[in-house]
Amino acid sequence: MLDIAEELDRWVTQGRDFAVATVVGVGGSAPRPPGAALAVDADGAAIGSVSGGCVESEVYELCRQALADGESVLAPFGYDDADAFAAGLTCGGTLDILVTPVRADSPDRPVLTAALAAAARGRTAALARIVAGPAELLGRALLVGPDGTLLGGFGARPELDRTVAAEAAALLDAGRTGTVETGERGERCGAPVTVLVESSVPPPRMIVFGAVDFASALVRVGAFLGYHVTVCDARPVFTTRARFPEADEIVVDWPHRYLERTATDARTVLCVLTHDPKFDVPLLRRALRLPVAYVGAMGSRRTHLDRLELLRQAGLTELELARLHSPIGLDLGARTPEETALSIAAEIVAGRRGGTGVPLTGAHTPIHHEAPDRAARRVGSVA
Repeated sequence: MLDIAEELDRWVTQGRDFAVATVVGVGGSAPRPPGAALAVDADGAAIGSVSGGCVESEVYELCRQALADGESVLAPFGYDDADAFAAGLTCGGTLDILVTPVRADSPDRPVLTAALAAAARGRTAALARIVAGPAELLGRALLVGPDGTLLGGFGARPELDRTVAAEAAALLDAGRTGTVETGERGERCGAPVTVLVESSVPPPRMIVFGAVDFASALVRVGAFLGYHVTVCDARPVFTTRARFPEADEIVVDWPHRYLERTATDARTVLCVLTHDPKFDVPLLRRALRLPVAYVGAMGSRRTHLDRLELLRQAGLTELELARLHSPIGLDLGARTPEETALSIAAEIVAGRRGGTGVPLTGAHTPIHHEAPDRAARRVGSVA
């Protein structure tokens, strides 16, 4: 639901009633991940998508019905389901979709609208909604702030509120969306339930070191992928807004000094395009010791071997050096800056989603990988 927060926040501001359908579970080759949403207002206007087109018509009608009767519903769609097949879900996967009305009289409207406002403004928060369990709890919502503040809840279930809030906070810290299940031994929480947690966090960072032509292309691709992109170089004549108009930040400083003082996290990607030992070595010495998602460095294979030796002399271990993606990018036969940027972005996405980078034609790997941040977690059990 938070993936279309900006549009839904405008609907809220305009006082519209609407219903929102959210993907809460997937199996097999499903086209959209948990959290993907489609919303329909009282006039029939629709935004978003839950299946890339396969079951949109069916889900649209479910939203219209939820708006009319004010009841949440959990609807499964799968290849073997005759109705789903008729709707066009022929990819072999399954979808579980929660449809929730957001009307003026909806008890969870304040929670949902607060979550939409936070996501639309780039603030940190986690929205937890019950997607399986007792019928009276279906769709009930709890908003968890970064400081642990709570809004809403699951009725007279304070232990369930606390349990889900703790798990939501953990997913929020990692910037992840996923499901949480209370286990069979969680008696204090009441009947077992499944909760979808959607995290609203600022965009992940991409820091591009080296104000070169390849960097200009990579900035454009990074912005397209939703990264907050920073360009850093020590040479002011090259590090200008005119050369990098799509960058969110332009920094003139020695790369290693900037990296020492700027904030990074587990989602940050660092792309070293400086291609100069006086920049590369002190920068990579710092970068490879940070808990970031990706560190890549441009250069030929010979440059890479020479760089590794200099980094060893600088004190890095083999385990730290193993984190370095160099030569940077996947083997696409890239030659132009744009092609090279594409190969770098492909490697970043493959690492983030657990892909192999091999062609799908003739491969036996799944098209949609079960990424770690999408896996259900079980709490309150003895396992």
